[in-house]
Amino acid sequence: MLGPQVWSSVRQGLSRGLSRNVRGWASGEGKKVDIAGIYPPVTTPFTATAEVDYGKLEENLHKLGTLPFRGAVGGVCALANVLGAQVCQLERLCLTGQWEDAQKLQHRLIEPNTAVTRRFGIPGLKKTMDWFGYYGGPCRAPLQELSPAEEEALRMDFTSNGWL
Repeated sequence: MLGPQVWSSVRQGLSRGLSRNVRGWASGEGKKVDIAGIYPPVTTPFTATAEVDYGKLEENLHKLGTLPFRGAVGGVCALANVLGAQVCQLERLCLTGQWEDAQKLQHRLIEPNTAVTRRFGIPGLKKTMDWFGYYGGPCRAPLQELSPAEEEALRMDFTSNGWL
């Protein structure tokens, strides 16, 4: 098992790399975007005998802690269930090197994405699917439907970014 010093090092590197501004990439200008809790995936390395290679994992985590995380590959795209065209557009903008437009679009997607993943989870995703004309359906136990106050907060996350 990895010791606390490794995880501490990774956490510091991630916070350093993920603390960015909306305008003025690292200049200190602009509004801060809270992307705490969003981490890139770390694959588990194995030895030839199918054992976890903890030495290699530790090495990978140290490398990970030094990256600026200006880009990413892959993702958990819950938001694509409701804003699929926009998520695909973000990929196209990145692939064609249109970084300023990609950054603007990404910043409009962060708040709604956080709402349907971390903040309201599956109940929030189901509710927004209903709003966008898809079938989200009722939540299965033990999940509960959103309260009216939560539903209004979710609606604001989409409305304030121009999606509703």
